[in-house]
Amino acid sequence: MRIEHVAMYVNDLEAAKNFFEKYLGASANEGYHNKTTDFRSYFLTFDDGARLEIMNRPGMDDPEKPLNRTGLIHIAFSVGSKEKVDELTRQLAEDGYEVISGPRTTGDGYYESCVVCIEDNQIEITV
Repeated sequence: MRIEHVAMYVNDLEAAKNFFEKYLGASANEGYHNKTTDFRSYFLTFDDGARLEIMNRPGMDDPEKPLNRTGLIHIAFSVGSKEKVDELTRQLAEDGYEVISGPRTTGDGYYESCVVCIEDNQIEITV
């Protein structure tokens, strides 16, 4: 078994696509639009073949996303080295995203940072 893809609804589909392309090297497909429901989506593919589907449709509920909550809490991206973790974290901070932890070595030995990015969702950056 393997996870085929992860999906997330977003309010601003183009901004989310641009974020993942700019900062995390995603390649987007041409997109999909169901004209009957006005559902839209992109599949984003990353270097190792992992895929993320970002989606939008009218009338979505958008509740507050506190940091400590149940459910999926972050998406983690491996960038290959401590230096790249530091560099991407610094770039995201300079571009106005909130760094909520790190970069640091965690108690279980991971070198990582966590940044609040796309519509208050968390992105973890690790080696």
